[in-house]
Amino acid sequence: MNADINFYFDPVCPFAWMTSKWVRQVQAQRGYSVDWRFISLRQINAAVDYDAHFPPEYEAGHTAGLRLLRVAARARAEHGRESIARLYEAFGTHIFEAAPDATGEPSEGEVRERRGTREFVEPILAQAGLPVALAETLDDDSWDNEIRQETDEALALAGKDVGTPIVHFEPPAGVAFFGPVISRLPDEESAAELWDHVVGLARFPGFAELKRSLRERPQLPAFGVASGAVGQQEDWHGGSRRQKK
Repeated sequence: MNADINFYFDPVCPFAWMTSKWVRQVQAQRGYSVDWRFISLRQINAAVDYDAHFPPEYEAGHTAGLRLLRVAARARAEHGRESIARLYEAFGTHIFEAAPDATGEPSEGEVRERRGTREFVEPILAQAGLPVALAETLDDDSWDNEIRQETDEALALAGKDVGTPIVHFEPPAGVAFFGPVISRLPDEESAAELWDHVVGLARFPGFAELKRSLRERPQLPAFGVASGAVGQQEDWHGGSRRQKK
């Protein structure tokens, strides 16, 4: 597919979700076409000691993300690339746009693990207008090679020490970058302005990185941060709130 933007996402990454909402704003204003592609945090961290590098719930979350990507890969194969825009939007809405479920007080790890189950996925597929039978693919690791190829494609564009999302503007020759990592969704007037600044910086010859590890918790109901509120500031290291041991 020839698109103006290739957007590589893992469905369980909140910062990828926030950036995708911004990209959809820009898409609507500029008339860009977007190809929603896959990058798996579980595959990126396949050789990482999760206990040493991440909070305890991360392994379950990243594994659920890979399971969801298997469903997405089959949906794309059987229902076309255009189905992924709807499916990713439905994933993100269910994962991030609802307040945490306090029923039974499930642990964070249990919440994240549930995202990789048929009980969670089937209503999402229905919302996206896709057959609920696609949920059978959650356990089908035959799709993992395709996901790995796309993950490797994304890392080849931006380097290996990155996370999600990766945005490739005007492929194949245009600029690609990790992020931007944003915790607040810009208003309609500011969305395109932010896009122009990000792309302009990325296009500067020799530009590599502009970064700070301090992040606000994203303005998403799943994190208890309402629109317009300012989330608690946290110090992240290597894509995690846990410092290396």
